[in-house]
Amino acid sequence: MLTRVKSAVANFMGGVVAGGANGDCSGSDLPLKFPYMRPEFLGLTPDEIECSADHIARPILILKETKRLPWATGYAEVINAGKSALNEDQACCEVVVVRKRPGDSTTPSKTPTAKRRSSLPNEEGLGLKENSADSEGLVFHYWALFDGHAGSGAAVVASKLLQHHIVEQLQSVLEVLKNHAVLPPTIFGEKSNHQMTPGIHRATLTRAASLRGATGAPSSPCTPPPQRLFTEKKIQHDSLVMGAMENAFKEMDAQIEKEKQMYNITGGCTALCVVYLLGMLYVGNAGDSRAIIIRDGKVIPMSTEFTPESERQRLQFLGFMQPHLLGGEFTHLEFPRRVQRKEVGKRMLYRDFTMNGWWYRI
Repeated sequence: MLTRVKSAVANFMGGVVAGGANGDCSGSDLPLKFPYMRPEFLGLTPDEIECSADHIARPILILKETKRLPWATGYAEVINAGKSALNEDQACCEVVVVRKRPGDSTTPSKTPTAKRRSSLPNEEGLGLKENSADSEGLVFHYWALFDGHAGSGAAVVASKLLQHHIVEQLQSVLEVLKNHAVLPPTIFGEKSNHQMTPGIHRATLTRAASLRGATGAPSSPCTPPPQRLFTEKKIQHDSLVMGAMENAFKEMDAQIEKEKQMYNITGGCTALCVVYLLGMLYVGNAGDSRAIIIRDGKVIPMSTEFTPESERQRLQFLGFMQPHLLGGEFTHLEFPRRVQRKEVGKRMLYRDFTMNGWWYRI
């Protein structure tokens, strides 16, 4: 009976008894890296944060001020129906300025010095030229969602720090990104040999001119032979931005893993972030969250979820290369269902990491 009363009170108080307002009830003596909170741009008071965790009323939280975020960005959230005491998901939206490190134009540094123009962009912040490149650095817009599980700690940390990891990566190639006329050099710090050239205009030849061997015809002696061997790939600037985001994801993951030894960082999370930089929209995703664009009533997927099926071959290969991770109780092979003892020795459907189809084996 006491358990029922305690559970009812916990539900009525929106998780205040079970987890409190400062984080998950993990029983850890380690300090919190960041206190539990809802997205900063919502501007909630501590009392409103507690009310947002009410599993009975389940209030829908929206922006108090529509101009608080850039690009008329909208946002809404609601706590889950009792799966966890607190809302384990997080979000972030910022306008960020990437500045060159003081006294360092070529060598990357471990200390980010970029300053955010506005963590809560208002009308003044929106006055910036979107993604303008000035003498100081580059401006980009940043949106991110983090779907937490088994605790809110990892999602809170990622929502606070992932954008800084992106900034740190972009800082090391800032001058390269700002020089639009030249492709990124193969060797960092050296002069690039590749110039950005507009599309080559090819004159249309008539059939008669082609047969006469006019310049531009395939058999004309004045026409250079087509290049059949590319000795060096030409890397575009957008590939550097994608690489910066990918490295930022890995750095964020490594930081959370390391700091779990020093701080009470519970659970894990997916990460879905969008960066608008230099006129292009970049989407990065880790986990089963999804980004879409709706245009003319059509849904355009902008990311691909990581699911057990999409990750099957990678995980099977990992189990094949490092069988000790399976603890001697599992195999790297996939079967349609759990193998029963009476079925051992019989030909059964299976799939290896090299296979998309299925076959029988003993």
